[in-house]
Amino acid sequence: MALLEVENVHTYYGNIHALKGVSLTVNEGEIVTLIGANGAGKSTMLKTISGLLRPREGTIRLAGEEMSHYKAHEIVGKGVVQVPEGRKIFGRLTVTENLEMGAFSKVDGAAIAEDMQRVFALFPRLKERRHQLGGTLSGGEQQMLATGRGLMARPRVLLMDEPSMGLAPILVQSIFATLQQLHRAGTTILLVEQNARIALQVADRGYVIQTGEVILSDTAENLRRNEMVRKAYLGIS
Repeated sequence: MALLEVENVHTYYGNIHALKGVSLTVNEGEIVTLIGANGAGKSTMLKTISGLLRPREGTIRLAGEEMSHYKAHEIVGKGVVQVPEGRKIFGRLTVTENLEMGAFSKVDGAAIAEDMQRVFALFPRLKERRHQLGGTLSGGEQQMLATGRGLMARPRVLLMDEPSMGLAPILVQSIFATLQQLHRAGTTILLVEQNARIALQVADRGYVIQTGEVILSDTAENLRRNEMVRKAYLGIS
């Protein structure tokens, strides 16, 4: 059984039909990527899964449990955690306080402290800056903080929305190396990423979405070899 199942989901913005019967699955321990052009519906898919948008039709299940009727904070409590596009950290809170916000649904203080040490081990830069205000961090450090905040919720599925946005190439490599490290540790990840080349390098499988519809799904290796994907998303003729 897939850990996360999206079946025939239709999502609207008012009268705009943004997702048109999208279906996808993410198995436990996988990195699955969703690639497509700007406005194709990638971020809308993540927002629908995380409860920020409500589908008019279709089902979303986590380990077989229907999730569509839960509120966004309840979905986090179930283990579906989104690291949003643009990071959206709390600029006036310290690094430590931002991480504590990620554990808002937890009550075990010892477990929270343990999770924070895990985040600091994964991102030593955050430990160095733990008393610094989030808004004063660099873009790469803010992405580390946003990811660490998501990990503080102990996700069963981590939804990553455009983690490379606005970052220098060397920082992009660092962020994706961290995703691979999380993958090796067993974290299940659904990744939305404009940089299709690097997304398909780290993913196990992928879906191509175009104007709100999935037009192709395959292993990441096969997608890298697909002529349409190479021309449209990898810049290879």
